[in-house]
Amino acid sequence: MDAIETLMAEHQQILGAIGALEAYAGEVRRGGGDAAELGRFVTFIREFADAHHHAKEEDLLFAAMVEAGFPREGGPVGVMLHEHDEGRGHIRVLAGLAGATAPWSAADRERLHAAALGYANLLRSHIQKEDTILYPMAEARLPAPLAERVDVGAAAHDARQSASGTLARLEALGAELVARHGVARST
Repeated sequence: MDAIETLMAEHQQILGAIGALEAYAGEVRRGGGDAAELGRFVTFIREFADAHHHAKEEDLLFAAMVEAGFPREGGPVGVMLHEHDEGRGHIRVLAGLAGATAPWSAADRERLHAAALGYANLLRSHIQKEDTILYPMAEARLPAPLAERVDVGAAAHDARQSASGTLARLEALGAELVARHGVARST
């Protein structure tokens, strides 16, 4: 399935950005960083990882899997949906800190660090499960018409994002965050 290949490629972009987020969280913990930069991470995660990537999973792939007989509650689809929601919780904490008008306190810096690492650890595990368990299950068990519908829907979504310039903007933002912060070192 072409959609799954694209989703897996997007996973690599997300993994790069969360490695940079971990490095940034370490900078913050040591007294550096600022709210504007955290806001850039929140933008990438909300707009690329969630509104672009997770939307294709939830609205297209997971919906097709449920239609093919996978349970929506419990089972692999339910676990992935739960983890998407759990990740959104971590990002709400980061968004709140990014919107702070006062300088971060030591407690704020620790909350930021904990939320960033919580999100990064969750997403690494989540991506590994999708790439090695969920996606292969979908490829093996989705009937051809449903697999085709996922591919067509994902391609249309990507085309809309490309035509508007949104996809290029978000990919550039992710690459810039990775270039600026590199990858996490022990934080």
